[in-house]
Amino acid sequence: MRQRGRMIRLIALGTGLAVVIAACGSGKKAPSTSASAKSGATASVVMGTTDRVVALDPAGSYDLGSWTPIYNIYQLLLKIPPGGNTPVPDAATCAWQNPSNPVVYMCTMKAGQKFSNGDPVTAQDAAYSFQRIVTIKASNGPSSLLSSMKSVTASGNTVTFTLTAPNAVWPYVLTTGAGALVDQKVFPADKLLPDSQVIGSGPYKLAKYVPNQLAEFLPNPNYGGDDKLSNKEFIIRYEQNADTLVSDVSSGAINVAYRDMSPTQIKSLQGKSGVQIVYGHGTEIRYLNFNYNVMPGSNTAQKSAIRQAIAYLINRQDIATNVYNNTVKPLYSMIPQGLAGHTDSFKQMYGASPNPAKAKAALQAAGVQTPLAITLWYNTNHYGEASADEYTEIQRQLGASGLFKVTLQSAEWSTYNVAITKDEYGIGQLGWFPDYPNADDYTAPFYIDCSAATPNFPNNHYCNPAMEKLIAQEEATTDQAKRNAIFAQIQTIAAQDPVYIPVWQGGQVAAVGSNVTGVPSTFDPSYTFRFWLIGKK
Repeated sequence: MRQRGRMIRLIALGTGLAVVIAACGSGKKAPSTSASAKSGATASVVMGTTDRVVALDPAGSYDLGSWTPIYNIYQLLLKIPPGGNTPVPDAATCAWQNPSNPVVYMCTMKAGQKFSNGDPVTAQDAAYSFQRIVTIKASNGPSSLLSSMKSVTASGNTVTFTLTAPNAVWPYVLTTGAGALVDQKVFPADKLLPDSQVIGSGPYKLAKYVPNQLAEFLPNPNYGGDDKLSNKEFIIRYEQNADTLVSDVSSGAINVAYRDMSPTQIKSLQGKSGVQIVYGHGTEIRYLNFNYNVMPGSNTAQKSAIRQAIAYLINRQDIATNVYNNTVKPLYSMIPQGLAGHTDSFKQMYGASPNPAKAKAALQAAGVQTPLAITLWYNTNHYGEASADEYTEIQRQLGASGLFKVTLQSAEWSTYNVAITKDEYGIGQLGWFPDYPNADDYTAPFYIDCSAATPNFPNNHYCNPAMEKLIAQEEATTDQAKRNAIFAQIQTIAAQDPVYIPVWQGGQVAAVGSNVTGVPSTFDPSYTFRFWLIGKK
């Protein structure tokens, strides 16, 4: 079973660092042998973002800001195709040795794959890439994603993974940033390579990198994959804040403004000359997390009743409409809509609209005295500028019932992300981006906690043996119909005993120049921003 202590893969906002002012094109010509030259692409594209890079070495990063360039610099054994949610071949073709017992997974490398320095991409490089992540085990790295890997070996052009237990989602793990292939002649085995020195075999090579300011990507002349480039150069400007994103896309200084503008800022750009707003499907979620050890309630029955009462009182549609201008939608399961296995289990149990009468009955049956004083915690600089408004609305909803007296408390992220896992917050805000577009990624990290060696993601001390047994069952089968049936049971239990209360699901959004193409094609549940799809008319 994989390690579950994964805190980094959440939304990261900017930290107020300087921005380099870059022209929309550098004037450099792409190499004549590149995919962009073959396709006739001539445009340079500049994207602005408030995300930040932790590391461009795959062994040192487990965050969206880093994985965005990593997906474009490196090849993977398998990848998620644009608009899809099932792994397909990238640098290799892969299959289970025995699909009915998904323990041994074998990948055969494609011929003709090369790193940007000309070195061939071999099975030995692939095995080295995975073993290196486990060996380095960087604090900000993705080694936890590989914890179900017992061993990885290379023989000829074949890579063989042996897992510690049946795990049907292993192919999805290979599509993440943890699966990026590195050149064993370039990347040291026991430490990270400096960001400016990284190379890969993906569609692009890193031409220039100034931390927190600028990254420039040119076509990889040795790229042997099947992705065709729509531009001759891609530039990322790391913006100071969302206000500069709005200003720069309005003026044309950037062609794409992506992450992270508030609903109010997005609304201000709608109808602006030369700018179009692009929406896409996403599986980002927000939810309330309850720490079982320190939340209110003097016994198990009271703790359960308090969580159920809050679930009865949350008005998700009001939050989506009044706080987010309907740029998000209500969520009634920890598994977001659009993923196989999703059911609206919270709607089925608690209804689509608040039910104060049932909330009151649940509290009275458990002997909870009302109004009950509770404290809600939220973060001020990690989950977007609307977090304060969101939790003020939740405070209003709970208080209006007369059953709760709510105090709001907040903290900035460097304090918050430690305190919420250290038994300091009884009830608090959390969010989740997918590692891979599969329902397992929204259940296993949250509900595996009965072993002290593998605490769940928020470390909230929730242990449910029945839930853990079901997760082991869904991971042990490749039959999607069977997995869907198991996920339905998981979601029913999750609603009956709600240690998490899902609130909303967000899509992806970008503001782009009116002549920019390709952004809708890369907006899918994998959150892979594919530079090569973006071009200009």
